[in-house]
Amino acid sequence: MTNGSNRILDEFAKLMTDAAGAAQGVRREVETAFQAQAERALNAMDVVQREEFEMVREMALKAREENAALMARVEALEAQLADAGASKAAKTDSKPASSTRTKK
Repeated sequence: MTNGSNRILDEFAKLMTDAAGAAQGVRREVETAFQAQAERALNAMDVVQREEFEMVREMALKAREENAALMARVEALEAQLADAGASKAAKTDSKPASSTRTKK
């Protein structure tokens, strides 16, 4: 009777293994179907994908850095112009007045 019991247990174990494999297959199919449905819903809502968001974010960061560099450059140029204007004004103030006299 031991052989009969072992055969039944072996068949039961094989049945459970097949059932587990079938359950995994069903799970994969459900996951795939859910993922496809979720993707369709997100596309219908016009939601931005993560990759696109990251690309635009990097572009914005680069533009911000370039803007800061350009602002610093403009400020430096404005400072140079202000210094040049101040030194030019100082030179014209230090020149003696012209010696043209009016006749009486």
